[in-house]
Amino acid sequence: MKLRTILALFAVTLSCQAPAQSRDEIILEMNQAFKQGNRQRLTQLLPLARGHALEPYAAYWELRARLDVAAPGEVQQFLTQYAGTYQEDRLRNDWLQVLGQRRDWTAFAAEYPRYRMNDDREVRCYGLLSQYLRLGPAAPASLSEDVRRAWFAQREADDGCTLAARTLITDGQGSRNLSANDAWRKARLATEANRPKAAAAAIDIVAPTSVDLYNDLFNSPTRFLTSRKLAVLKSRREMVTLALIKLSTSDPDGAAALLEGKWAPQLSAEERNWIWGVIGRQAASKLSGDALDYYARVTREGDLTDEMLAWKVRAALRSPRGTQWPLVLDAVNAMTEEGRKDPAWVYWKARALLASGNAEAARAEAQRLLESIASVRGFYEQLALEELGQKIAAPEKPAPLTDVEKEGARQNLSLQRGIYAILLGLRPEGVREWNYATNLAKPGGMTDRELLAAAQLACDRELWDRCINTSDRTRSEIDFETRYPTPFRDSVVRRAREINLDPAYVYGLIRQESRFIMDARSHVGASGLMQVMPATARWTARKIGMNSFTIEQLNDRETNIAIGTGYLKLVLDDFNGSMPMAAAAYNAGPGRPRVWRNGPVVEAAAWAENVPFQETRDYVKKVLSNTTNYAALLTGQPQSLKARLGKVGPRDASQPEPYRDIP
Repeated sequence: MKLRTILALFAVTLSCQAPAQSRDEIILEMNQAFKQGNRQRLTQLLPLARGHALEPYAAYWELRARLDVAAPGEVQQFLTQYAGTYQEDRLRNDWLQVLGQRRDWTAFAAEYPRYRMNDDREVRCYGLLSQYLRLGPAAPASLSEDVRRAWFAQREADDGCTLAARTLITDGQGSRNLSANDAWRKARLATEANRPKAAAAAIDIVAPTSVDLYNDLFNSPTRFLTSRKLAVLKSRREMVTLALIKLSTSDPDGAAALLEGKWAPQLSAEERNWIWGVIGRQAASKLSGDALDYYARVTREGDLTDEMLAWKVRAALRSPRGTQWPLVLDAVNAMTEEGRKDPAWVYWKARALLASGNAEAARAEAQRLLESIASVRGFYEQLALEELGQKIAAPEKPAPLTDVEKEGARQNLSLQRGIYAILLGLRPEGVREWNYATNLAKPGGMTDRELLAAAQLACDRELWDRCINTSDRTRSEIDFETRYPTPFRDSVVRRAREINLDPAYVYGLIRQESRFIMDARSHVGASGLMQVMPATARWTARKIGMNSFTIEQLNDRETNIAIGTGYLKLVLDDFNGSMPMAAAAYNAGPGRPRVWRNGPVVEAAAWAENVPFQETRDYVKKVLSNTTNYAALLTGQPQSLKARLGKVGPRDASQPEPYRDIP
């Protein structure tokens, strides 16, 4: 749909005499000025953007660029003028950050209750701190846990959560507040995650004189552990623990030797357990057969994080001695309540219970767990269905959308602004506005019927990513046609069948790669529907006989499909038809899954769960889940995910590798 047609959907009277095209260019120029921090140019252009469908964007950019010097009255005027819009609440988010940084808790407390999105963790921490400062000892007991959870979840140190944690720790009013142990725990988590600034910020709260030493520790943990400074360090045990954690991330065997040979007697049982948990996790993520031996040195699994326990499950699934089901069960049971709810661990716990014997109670518990997640929604949900003896089938299509429901989506100005922005080339801004309209504009987001109407609107505009993501959010009413759309069906199916490739597999991969965005670009240079890298495209073109291929042709839909499916077929053949390994190769390159397959022969679900890279691990599971649902949709017949998974093990040495030079 053309931009002029989209614009007509807005009940906006254009006050400017400039033609629509030049007015669109004004919006685009303002976006560039905002990215460049050019305040003067934004102020000059704002009057020319008045009356445009995206005027709220222009006004937001202009005020946001100078928010640090804006008067409170200007902010309130903006919030009033654009009340109810995404931009109003976006600016409120930014203003709350400014007020928090200024420690203006009176103004913050007045504005915070009007904040609708509640999706900014730092603002959330400021809000909790504001409540704590206002209520003092009368603050609810849950407040400290909320601060702890937000602080631990922050990837990098920020002012809001660090300030809230510092205040609750230094106040120290009883067990309801955070303690020094929480600061050291945050430092451990940040050290393991290779985030030294976040770790140093936590240490600064409880041991400021150790911050400089931490920098030495992080740069060279082995040298730090032999330093004479350790002898007089007040926080000696805590810093040794951090040094061994840091060493574990690069040399788990070396850390294990130092812990066992020297440091274990000088540390507490909890500290030793944590370090063994980190060593076990690192060994497991390197697919080392020693991982379970390291985990066996842990004396209390409750001292481990959910992530450490997750890798213990993975190591137990991939054990050279065969799946260690009792260890799977013990590790899942030791997770927090939140961790145990993850469908992955629900499924594997159920499998462990079924493998434990014929005890009626175990079978009943396994049945209950499987039934709690079984659906077509995702990888483990589908596996749970099959474990219960059911196949994966497309659900019954919901009742047709009514004219009123369709009109409600068409008249939603936030959805329409999102569409306009995306079509104008402001995809990130349009996507955020769309997500606000569907997810955040009101508590709980849109209802299922509203989501289906919004998804259909996006499909009608061929905004396939918004169509998929919106339809994917429905809870009880599932529409496979918008959740798993099939754009370019003639091209995809014809090309797949020409090279003996399952069209459902191609669709499952494209859905994960690009969400059918034609001009998609990745941060590493992959492009188009099938996100093909230039070097991969050149190699594939030679292999499939496209002798006149040039990189510019990757932007052509038919060429992108031909190159992408050609490469997928080549890696699938290279891995003897294994869809999970070919998907891993498509995402991470074939060299890595060639290494990851070495070891015991395991069911592919366990192999996929052990993929060391989180991105690739999630990718493989989502592509195979997508594929199964697409197959159900395209064939109209029930499908099996397990049949597509099979087993994974070392390559048969007697069989030659088809393409040793495959990129």
